[in-house]
Amino acid sequence: MRIAALQTVATPDVERNLEVAARLIGEAAREGAALAALPEYFCLMGRRDEDKLLVAEAPGGGPIQAFLSAQARQHGLWLIGGTLPLRTAVPGRVRNACCVYAPDGTLAARYDKIHLFRYENERESYDEARVLDAGSEPVALQAGPLRVGLSVCYDLRFPELYRGLCVPPCDLLSVPAAFTYTTGRAHWELLLRARAVENQCYVVAPAQGGRHENGRRTWGHSMVVDPWGEVLAVRPEGEGVVLADVDAQRIASVRQQLPALTHRRL
Repeated sequence: MRIAALQTVATPDVERNLEVAARLIGEAAREGAALAALPEYFCLMGRRDEDKLLVAEAPGGGPIQAFLSAQARQHGLWLIGGTLPLRTAVPGRVRNACCVYAPDGTLAARYDKIHLFRYENERESYDEARVLDAGSEPVALQAGPLRVGLSVCYDLRFPELYRGLCVPPCDLLSVPAAFTYTTGRAHWELLLRARAVENQCYVVAPAQGGRHENGRRTWGHSMVVDPWGEVLAVRPEGEGVVLADVDAQRIASVRQQLPALTHRRL
């Protein structure tokens, strides 16, 4: 099954971002992708954290969700919709939600980011908890022949989430992200390969990658990693499509040769 990680450099303009996403989804479909994944914040990289509140949608309705549904249906593929802000009952808070759409355009799953990023050094300061309300439930789904575990960006640093998702084992882990340049350069590939190796499955990691209009720089390096930890394809920066094939025989071979998943004791 061919899969695609879509890399964007999102702006503060939702309409422009959706136009880019549509172009990349179409390109992935023309290249034979049966599953495509957008990055975190594909629809908005605002100038302030509070900008998410201005475009937040009610669960189940809104232009961004309608766009994702229509794109999945138009191209007949599974679409992991990066993340978008969904309203909650808490004033001034939204969920950073990953919505997955089936090839007929129906909503197949929704995962709300559990772990909220905070980082500060002399030059940068980030705290997602200023406007985000954390999710609490891990989510996996059956996407055609693939069992897919959902996660978002900072979740990548918490291996216990993936252990929970991989009971039963996943074929593919999805990690849409907007890693900062600083943390991405240090840890992005390292962590993605570790999650692939320890769970003996593929990882698709679509990312924001470049210099944004709000001044932020994201690491990019969208990639697909195989169950042995090999990077099959990667795009360092800029908009584009990263393609690779998920091979069920490759998963079975790795798990047979090194049956680590059956050796777990904790």
